[in-house]
Amino acid sequence: MNKKLLFIALIAMLLATPAFAQTGDAAKAAPGIGNWSLAAIGLGIAAGLCGLGQGKVGAAALEGIARNPGAQAKIFTPMILGLAFIESLTLFVWVMLFLYASK
Repeated sequence: MNKKLLFIALIAMLLATPAFAQTGDAAKAAPGIGNWSLAAIGLGIAAGLCGLGQGKVGAAALEGIARNPGAQAKIFTPMILGLAFIESLTLFVWVMLFLYASK
């Protein structure tokens, strides 16, 4: 069931792509909301979801270390690497939204 739902969602996103190719200003599409406000909302969503992901990574790593303290060295490095990748997603969103809002 989940695979079918995922497939339907992907098809819907692919079919909706031409809608995003339309020219126009975001302020015209949503009156009263400027480009900076949209960027702030987008960055807030990205930062919040990345924060949830980082919390999940930290919790899983600490649980693994608590279950097997001898594996701490093998768990710590991939955990830090994963946290860096998650944080880089937030920074990429910040850069993209800054470029979008400064148009």
